[in-house]
Amino acid sequence: MSGHRTGRPEAYDDQEKDAGPPVLEHHVLKSLLGAWALAACSRAEASAVEEHLGTCGPCADEALRLRAAVGLLQRPESLDPDPGLRTRVLEACLERRPPRVPVPEWAAPYDTETARLDALLQDFGDSEWHAPVRLRWYESDEASSRRTTVAGVIAHLLAVDGLVSVALGLRDPLGDATAVRPVPSDRTEAYWRASRFPPTRSVRAPWRDQSHALVRTVSFTGGGTGRLPVSYGDYELPLHDAMLDRAFECWVHAEDIAEAVDYPYDPPSGRHLHRIVDLAARMLPAVLEHRRQHGLASPVERHLVAAGEPGRSLRLEIEGSGGGEWLIPLDSPAAKGSAEHEVAHVALDGAEFCRLAAGHVSPREAAAGQVGDRDAIKDVLFAAASMSRM
Repeated sequence: MSGHRTGRPEAYDDQEKDAGPPVLEHHVLKSLLGAWALAACSRAEASAVEEHLGTCGPCADEALRLRAAVGLLQRPESLDPDPGLRTRVLEACLERRPPRVPVPEWAAPYDTETARLDALLQDFGDSEWHAPVRLRWYESDEASSRRTTVAGVIAHLLAVDGLVSVALGLRDPLGDATAVRPVPSDRTEAYWRASRFPPTRSVRAPWRDQSHALVRTVSFTGGGTGRLPVSYGDYELPLHDAMLDRAFECWVHAEDIAEAVDYPYDPPSGRHLHRIVDLAARMLPAVLEHRRQHGLASPVERHLVAAGEPGRSLRLEIEGSGGGEWLIPLDSPAAKGSAEHEVAHVALDGAEFCRLAAGHVSPREAAAGQVGDRDAIKDVLFAAASMSRM
C-alpha cells in the first residue's frame, strides 16, 4: 500500500529523489502555490516551487498569504468555546432586552459553571460515565483521596448542592437516605449507599434539574435572599457565598472529570474566578483562627488585635485571570488587613490558588513568589489547603 501513496510506482519516487527540481514555466509554478501551501505537492514539485520563490517576489508574497490562510484552517488550540463566551453572549442579549427575572450577580458563576459541566457531559457514552475519577482534598494537613467514577462525581455534586436546596425549602435529593452527619462527605456517602447500583448516566437528569431549580428559585426570590444561612453541618455560609462555593466545586470536579476522559477544560472567566478567589480570601482569617485553636498554626506572639483594628497581615497577590490583591489579617479574624503591618507577601496564579483551596495542589509547592515571614506564609498556604473537602 505504501508504494501507491502518490498513485505512482515507488521506483518513480526513488528516481525523483535523485533528480534535481524539474524545469517548469512560471504559470505552472504559480498554479502550484496552493498545493504547496497545503503540503500536497510531490517532492520534486515542492523543490521546484521553493527554488522559484527565491527569485520571484510576487509568487513569494502570494505563498506567504496562502501559508497564513492554511494556518487559520488548522488552528492548534481547542475548538471548545472560551469559558467567557457564554457570559459575553448573554450580556449582549441582556443589553438589548433585559430579563423580566434576572439571575442575581452572585448566582451567575454557579449558573455558568453548571451549564459548562452539563455541556461536557451531554455526549458521554457508558465508558465515559464509568471512567475512574479520584476525588482529592487535604485533611489534617495530609493529602487524602477517594476513588469513584464520573457518575459518582455528579452524584456527589447533587448531594452537596442539596444543602442549598434544603435551605431554600426545595426537595432534598437524599430523599429517605440518612446521613450520619449533615456534612458534605456524609451526605455523599449516604447518597452512594442508597443507590441500588453504582451511579450511572441516570444521575445527570436530577443533578441538572436541581441546578436549574436553584438558579430559578434564587432569581424569583430576588437578591434579598443572599443572606439566608446555608448550613454545611459544622459551619454556615450566607446563600450568596454558598452559591459561589458550589460554582467553585462544580468547576473543580468538572476538571477532574475532563482529566479522567482526557478532554481539555478551561478555568472560569476572569470575573467569576475573581469572585471565587475573593470568597476564599475572606474565609482565610477564620480558618487560620480555627487551626490556631487546634495547634495547627503558629501561635500569636502579641495580644489579639481589637475588632476592626489593623494588625499583622499577609498580602495575597493573585496574578492572571481573576487577579487582584487581598490583605489577610493573621492574628484575629476580626482584625483589619493593613499594608502598614504587612509581614509577608505571596503571589499565585488565580486558577492555581483555587486548586490549592481545592486540595489539588500541595501547599508546599503552591506559591510562585514568597517574601517575608516564613511561618505566616506557611500558615496561610496550609489554611487555604485545609478549606478543601471531599
